[in-house]
Amino acid sequence: MHSCEHVDVPLCVRYAETDQMGRAYYANYFVWFEVARTTYCKARGFSYAELERRTGTFLPVVETVCRYHRSLSYDDEFIVRTRVTEFRSRAMTFAYQVLDGEGRLVATGFTRHLFTGEDGRPKVFPPEYRSYFASEADPQSRSEGDSTEV
Repeated sequence: MHSCEHVDVPLCVRYAETDQMGRAYYANYFVWFEVARTTYCKARGFSYAELERRTGTFLPVVETVCRYHRSLSYDDEFIVRTRVTEFRSRAMTFAYQVLDGEGRLVATGFTRHLFTGEDGRPKVFPPEYRSYFASEADPQSRSEGDSTEV
C-alpha cells in the first residue's frame, strides 16, 4: 500500500489511560502517536524493526508537540490519523490528528525524527527505503512551525 496519503488507526481509551477526572491522561497521546506511526510504516510496507535490523538506522524523536482541543474519556473510541509532512535526507516529520467517534477533532500533533546510526550520529536515510515515502511530502519541502494538518 505505497500510495496512501494517511493511515487511520482505530483505538479505544482504556481505563488505565485515564486520570482522576476520568479523562484520557495527556501523556497517552504521545503513546498513541507511536502506535499510529508504527502502524503507518507497516501500512506502507515495512516495519521499524526491519529498518533498524537491516540498515542500522534509527529514528529517534527529536521534537514533539500535542495540542488538545477536547477530551476523551474511558471507553471512547477514536482514531489517530497519521501522515508524513516532511521527508528530508536526514530527518522526517509525522503529523497526527486524533478524531473522536463522531469525527470531531480531539488533538493535533507532530513528531520530528532524526535518522541516526547505532552510534547515535546523524546519517542519510537508506536509499532502499525511500520509495516507501515517495508519494508523501516533497523531499525538498521544509516544515515550518508545528505542521499538524493531516
